Amino acid sequence: MNSNYGITATGGSHVVGNAVASGSNAKADVRDSGPSQSGEDRRLTPREIGDLLAQLIDELRRSEHPGSADLIEAAQEAREELGSEEPRLGMLRMFSRALVDAVPGVTALTSLAATIQEAIQRL
Repeated sequence: MNSNYGITATGGSHVVGNAVASGSNAKADVRDSGPSQSGEDRRLTPREIGDLLAQLIDELRRSEHPGSADLIEAAQEAREELGSEEPRLGMLRMFSRALVDAVPGVTALTSLAATIQEAIQRL
């Protein structure tokens, strides 16, 4: 584990971990002097991914995203799949790709979708 002195994103639009920058000459600066853990060090459990999906469902319910009802239904199906004895990883990966494609422009949802996709890829 290494110390994390922050992530800086400038210009354009970027989402990296919890650093978000959007718009012309945008800049996001996140600093944390505590230890960091790379994504390769730890995989999220299916339960943890399910918790992320629950958070996504809550965010979608509060959002004005035009496809929120369909996304909520798909996220609920993905949660059920994660809870099965042998989750179908192909189905979950297709869902995560579709999710990331469905939420561009909605920063909080995009960041959460990217986190979910990354976690599912590591299953």
